[in-house]
Amino acid sequence: MDYQAISTNSLYFEISNKEQVIGQLIYKNWFKFNAEINILNSKYQIEPKGFWGTTVEVKDGENVILKFTMNWDGNILLQTYFNKIEKDYIFKHSGFFKESFILTDQKNNELLVMKPKFKWNSLKYEYEITTSVIFETFEEKDILLLNSLHYANYFMAMMMGM
Repeated sequence: MDYQAISTNSLYFEISNKEQVIGQLIYKNWFKFNAEINILNSKYQIEPKGFWGTTVEVKDGENVILKFTMNWDGNILLQTYFNKIEKDYIFKHSGFFKESFILTDQKNNELLVMKPKFKWNSLKYEYEITTSVIFETFEEKDILLLNSLHYANYFMAMMMGM
């Protein structure tokens, strides 16, 4: 399935497919990775942890449902804890001039591909997102989709030295 992530300003992103809005990713300020994800009537908090903030947790209330860390090779290692079942994923950057971001599972199956587009007229990023048939079967696909947007923003901020 195809999705679009559009930024109305540098702090607010919205993901939608042709039929409907899936959710929003809202940053609290420009220089921190704290954010909120809104999906229907649910809100999730994204909070950096540790001294350097290299581990980031996503919470549903007080429960950590997902956490990720930037690995030494530039990949983001992701662990989910949905329904008390731990699963691991990798979010990686590919290419330079035609860059994209790819989310894979433990068997190296591509689950989604995100292609950033920088809009020079508005100085904002937008993303085209294509998901696999496997990804579309996930009960938690919406939260993974919005977190993938956060990972792409996190990755680009890290590469720019923020």
